[in-house]
Amino acid sequence: MIPDYAIPVHGFVGGLMIGLAAAIMLLALGRIAGVSGLLARTMRIADSGPPILLAGLFVAGLPLGALIVSLLAGPVETRFPESSLILIVGGLVVGFGTRLGSGCTSGHGVCGLSRLSKRSIVATLCFMGAGFATVAAMNVTGLGW
Repeated sequence: MIPDYAIPVHGFVGGLMIGLAAAIMLLALGRIAGVSGLLARTMRIADSGPPILLAGLFVAGLPLGALIVSLLAGPVETRFPESSLILIVGGLVVGFGTRLGSGCTSGHGVCGLSRLSKRSIVATLCFMGAGFATVAAMNVTGLGW
């Protein structure tokens, strides 16, 4: 049996939805749909950006969308490492990286690349390379799952 994640239509539809949300945000509001920036705005860490209500609704829509999909299509299979420490350290490193790089994967990888932003191209190459290296290192050390 082919696992669900191997069926390309799911990724294609998900990509279309992400692209549509980013396009609506950019065309309708002139704002980049970078999740880390929207979350920072929602948490009042960032002073600039879209109105806090809009940022909060966008961020709230992320888990709400996952809930709707799971209700319509059945539970989504997830796997996490057994160590909470790995999750906490990983989350802190990602959060630090998004602030250091002035954006996250959605801001640079989706919105920035589509605008051919040089900074986003470099950032995307960096975080993709770091992700590949991290997975390889975790697999070599036996920490992968």
